[in-house]
Parts: sequence; structure tokens; C-alpha cells
Amino acid sequence: MDNLKTQGISLPKLGLGTFRMQGDACRAAVESALSIGYRHIDTAEMYANEESIGAALAAAHLPRSELHVTTKVWHENLSPDAIRRAFDASLNKLRLDHVDLYLVHWPSKAANWGAVFETLMKLKQEGRTRAIGVANFTTALLKIAVEDIGAPIACNQIEYHAMLDQSKVLAYLAAKSIPLVAYCPLAQGRIASEPVLAEIGVKHNATAAQVALKWLLEQPGVAAIPKASRRESQQSNLDALKITLDEVDRAKIAALPKDRRCVNPGFAPAWD
Repeated sequence: MDNLKTQGISLPKLGLGTFRMQGDACRAAVESALSIGYRHIDTAEMYANEESIGAALAAAHLPRSELHVTTKVWHENLSPDAIRRAFDASLNKLRLDHVDLYLVHWPSKAANWGAVFETLMKLKQEGRTRAIGVANFTTALLKIAVEDIGAPIACNQIEYHAMLDQSKVLAYLAAKSIPLVAYCPLAQGRIASEPVLAEIGVKHNATAAQVALKWLLEQPGVAAIPKASRRESQQSNLDALKITLDEVDRAKIAALPKDRRCVNPGFAPAWD
């Protein structure tokens, strides 16, 4: 599987998203994904599933160096002491001595960004996280982190799929050589019933979802973390990597409406 090199880490372009997976079902899903070749697992303290993922990672007995684990600190815990407490709790639940990537999950108007990133950089210096990054950051917030503070941002994780325009953020990230990690890459299932994508899928003996995922993953500097609890869906997402899209396909995808957001920033804490 292709990997993205960023801030000293190697990030598999296809990972497993685990939002709204919990308990034994979450553990089983992660164990299944690891058994068929996934090595990038994405979680967050807010998901309340780090313990289940920790159990799955332990049961898999894979070399730690083969795994990429991302977790995130919630917007309510962005003071230095709270970040450390949240980080310690996450590490303990995951049964790991370090994570590969630690992200600010959502922006907060109350955050002192200098203090936030200083704390994250210390965790990196201590070897407890191999890299740091952000999620749901606008271009304006990215400029604060990258240009004003000089934080070594390894990625920005945002909603991105074939029916949502993220060209402005993508352009900024590309200029700074920062990957975009796409969550909701299948638009929470809406992609599956998109006629144009289904038509392209027929041409390639693939599903609409596979076409949409391949379209994302063939873009430079873009990774994706589709949520998939069933083994069949996990395998289908892996198989999307085998599709070869052509310029006609890409033109059709480019012409799709690009305003179908699944996660409404208006309901997000302190979206700027």
C-alpha cells in the first residue's frame, strides 16, 4: 500500500476510521481490518473506543513498527495540563508506549494556540507521539499553526469526498507539503447511490464507493480513513486501490456537485 511521508512518519494512504464504533463490535472490526492488511487505525478520545482498539492491537501481535495509530485530543481539553491528561489516558487505553500521530480534533476559540502546540511538540520531543497534526482546521487556522507558531504539522484531517470541494484547503496544504487525511470519504454512504459514480463503476467492474475512494487516493498528498465494520466492506475498500481511472472518469467526477457536506461545521465547536 502507498504511504505518505510527512514529518518523519510514513502514513498509509488507506486507513480504518472508527467513529461510532464501540465495544466488542469495534474490537472485532479492527481485528478484521488488521488481519486483511490494514496498518493505519484512526481513533480519538471522543470516540470512546480506544480501549477496544487497544485490545485489538494487542491481540493482533503485529510488530509495533508496522502499525500507524492516530488519536486526537478533544476541544475541551486544549489547555497544556488537560492535553497531557488526555494524552496519558489515550495511551493507557490503547496499550501503547507511543502513538504515531496526535491531533487537535476540533478548533476552539478559547485555545491559546501557542501553548497548545508547545505542549504537543513536547510530547513529540519526549517520543510519546511520533508526529503531531490537526483536524477540522480552516486555512486561516492552519496559517496560525504553520506560519505564526511554526508547528511541525503532519496532516490536516477534514471531511473530503467526491461531492465536496476542498480545493482552497488542499492548495494551502500542498504548498506546505502537508497531507490531507479525508474523513467521510464516502459521504456517509451517499456516494453509493450517486448515478455518475455508479456508471463509472460499471465500466471498471467496481462499485460507486470504490470509484470515489480511488479518486481520492490517487490525488497526491491525500489519504482516506473510511469507516467499515464488516470485513467485506473493508476488503472492498482495499480493492479500490486496484482501479485505474482515466481522464474521462475524472472529468465526470469533477463535474459532480461539490456542496454536499456531511459534518456541518455550524454544529462544530468554534468553527471559524
